[in-house]
Amino acid sequence: QVQLVESGGGLVQPGGSLTLSCAASGTLYSINARGWFRQIPGKQRELVASWPTGGDTKYADSVKGRFTISRDDAKNTMYLQMNSLKPEDTAVYYCNIQAQQARFGEEGDYWGQGTQVTVSL
Repeated sequence: QVQLVESGGGLVQPGGSLTLSCAASGTLYSINARGWFRQIPGKQRELVASWPTGGDTKYADSVKGRFTISRDDAKNTMYLQMNSLKPEDTAVYYCNIQAQQARFGEEGDYWGQGTQVTVSL
């Protein structure tokens, strides 16, 4: 089984910063893509940042220049650095990986439990 555990959410004032972490554990042969999504109640989950292994990072227009996705392969952890936060960034944030558990295994889609980010005075 693959498990993703998120941390780092919380309450921050507009203009502030937060860093979200997502640690992967379990049997992992390869991680083919990483991403961060967010969801507001009543709305569809939206892609915030994505990073296919060996490819380029991509960001939603609404967060370009403010958010940065990164990773530490030694720790099997990915991060989302969020700067210049705005009230409209308030959402539950989810990390996601597309990974294989074995060399010829099927690619699975794995999600973190979600962490609340609230940007407010």
